[in-house]
Amino acid sequence: MIPEVVSKSIGASVKRKEDRRLITGAGRYTGDVQPANTLFMAVLRSPHAHARILDLDLSISRAAPGVAAVLSGKDINSKCRSEFHLSGVQPHMKAKSRFPMAEDVVRYEGEPVAVVLADSPYRAKDALDLIVVDYESLPAVVDLEAALADGSPLVHEELGTNLCFHSVKSAGDPDRAFEEAHGVVSLRLEQPRLVPNPMEPRAVVANYESGTGDLTMWLSTQAPHQERGFVADIIGFPEHKLRVISVDVGGGFGCKIDTYPETVIAAILAIDNTRPVKWVEERQEEFTSTIHGRGEAQYVRAAYAADGVLLGMRLDFYTDLGAYCFGGSHAVADILTPSGASGAYRVEHLEWNTTGVYTNKMSVGPYRGYGQHATAYAVERVMDRIAAELDLDPAEVRRRNFIPDGSFPYLTATGREHDSGAYGETLDRALELAGYQDLRREQQEARRQGSLMGIGLATTVDASGFGPSGALSVRPGYESATVRIGPTGGVTVLTGSSPHGQGHETTFAQIASDELGIPLEDIEVLYGDTRLVPHGVGTRASRSLVVGGSAVVKASRQVVEKATSLAAGLLDTDAEHVEFQNGIFFCKDIQDRRVTWAEVAGVAYGAQPPPDGMERGLEVSTFWEPTGYTYPFTAALAVVRIDQDTGSVTLDRFVSVNDCGTVINPMVVVGQIQGGLAQGIGAALLEEAVWDESGQLLTGSFMDYAMPLAIHLPEFTVELVETPSPHNFLGAKGIGESPTIVAVPAVVNAVVDALAHLGVSHLDIPLTREKVWNAINSGPNAQG
Repeated sequence: MIPEVVSKSIGASVKRKEDRRLITGAGRYTGDVQPANTLFMAVLRSPHAHARILDLDLSISRAAPGVAAVLSGKDINSKCRSEFHLSGVQPHMKAKSRFPMAEDVVRYEGEPVAVVLADSPYRAKDALDLIVVDYESLPAVVDLEAALADGSPLVHEELGTNLCFHSVKSAGDPDRAFEEAHGVVSLRLEQPRLVPNPMEPRAVVANYESGTGDLTMWLSTQAPHQERGFVADIIGFPEHKLRVISVDVGGGFGCKIDTYPETVIAAILAIDNTRPVKWVEERQEEFTSTIHGRGEAQYVRAAYAADGVLLGMRLDFYTDLGAYCFGGSHAVADILTPSGASGAYRVEHLEWNTTGVYTNKMSVGPYRGYGQHATAYAVERVMDRIAAELDLDPAEVRRRNFIPDGSFPYLTATGREHDSGAYGETLDRALELAGYQDLRREQQEARRQGSLMGIGLATTVDASGFGPSGALSVRPGYESATVRIGPTGGVTVLTGSSPHGQGHETTFAQIASDELGIPLEDIEVLYGDTRLVPHGVGTRASRSLVVGGSAVVKASRQVVEKATSLAAGLLDTDAEHVEFQNGIFFCKDIQDRRVTWAEVAGVAYGAQPPPDGMERGLEVSTFWEPTGYTYPFTAALAVVRIDQDTGSVTLDRFVSVNDCGTVINPMVVVGQIQGGLAQGIGAALLEEAVWDESGQLLTGSFMDYAMPLAIHLPEFTVELVETPSPHNFLGAKGIGESPTIVAVPAVVNAVVDALAHLGVSHLDIPLTREKVWNAINSGPNAQG
């Protein structure tokens, strides 16, 4: 027998390799990069949501001490070959892109108007105050439904409308479903805009070397290769001469996927001035000038049978796109969002309308759960409303509607193919962990005593592992990996996935360790440098492990295949007679004849040529693209208690049972889940970006924009179950977004449940004290 020389890594809660560097202050973020002779960039932003630029006087600013250059929007835009590119634009869309800076009209508060370069960040900011701009204020529109009304101010006059797109689609026979229904529930749901607020704001350092013609850009980004291609194309720079480096990134949640104006501006200024240019976003800029998440209104009508079975739905989705389309925001709202309308349930009859609207705000874009939070929220509120109408337990209504266990793969009415799952079992486990029946008895006793206690359920499924090109995604779906065995048997893994806190250095090393039989400590994972790493798609949409990890598996197996041929020479046999196990190559029939990776590497890199004319080295670069999405499932239960005197909501318990397929590192997964739940709970209870009628952001700092703190969160009960996906080598499903998606309906359902006996059937998020207090005191059965 071959001895177990390396313990299995997959499934082990290995401590994150990157944490020592990060928690001891040895991480290197873009803001830490400062080449010699750096110039600092500051951006003058519009204080108006909608205005015409009548005059722009830069002369005083240009004469200020330490100022190297001051440029207008026309100066910068003239150096661009085109507006920013958009993905997934369809013929029925009136998609509006942008140049990096405004020239004649500003369309949102925070839009760049002028830029300053100076020898210190302080002088650059001082010089901004010396720029004189004469604006003519124009009427603004900030409400997405009001933007569609006749006579509304137009964000883009040349379009003659604020409508970007409107689509109507259906599946099955919704008319028949509603005709045969026992009852119909109707809901209007709002999801306010959210500010992503990663711990590290955006940042860029651009350095042009005139001697070589090379441009190096350090970026806080989730997609280095995508940013490289975008910048090169917009400014007409040779892509192979542009290097993007992104190593340590302090969070992103989606807002660092696409390219922003400041990135392009910095590249232009670095080339023009042949000096490094640095810009680090201030937190207030992040509120106004980094994309926002959500911003939607949904109208839902659901037809149900007498036994609680959901027969059909009609849904109207309205999305506030902001002043411009951004990346693929228009395509996500039109395609991805409605594709998840049926959730985890058997619903054959659907009709959905999607509408994208321009307003005088910063654009919306990717934010954790992007495009899938809306439908999950809608269908989970529907389930609770059906339960209330029929006086059924919400858990039982869900059971009656689930895609049955054992019926996978399952094709939904909207065309999604759910790969695997055990929805009923997962819900039952969540109820068991929570002690559901005891909680219901406790709730009844609390009501008898006049206390407000609520129990909320949510069961959600989302598409992850993006993904097959041309399906739900309008962008490439592959990922790259290189696996290199060095001369002494050490391993370097290069991945096109680019982490911003997910733990790639650990989990990808665990995958390589199991595939190669090499100890974890002998494996290094590199990423985020377009000069070192093969072209990759980057990190978004819960795809890193599913797609990037599978690419590592594929590359590792190809390295083993080559090494097997080299080992055959050492063992004096044919490759088909060599077996590989736990880092050892041995003869199938004579297992005592064996060689190690170090011995094989000695042949691959040694003085003597490899046998049979084989190519030297032990290195494989490959690409892998999935044939289908993966569909993680989460069953969650929230318990809330409400102070009826103040309306304050206390989240007492939160149970989350998650099926994310094969688990590589349980500790990392649980950490992802806890962070995702915190974000979803923040959206449910606290977070909301608010504008006044003129388009001024009223919640433009942490003084006004509430973020979740530790005091808002309970001790989470988290459990993992596994139904492996057949769509990748690992059997894994993405888990980065699922907890954020499930938390909102779970908390809302709990609060509404606490107030149901007062006649409250729905409250929109965030569930602030004022909103809840008003519901307690103004409902049909109001207390007090």
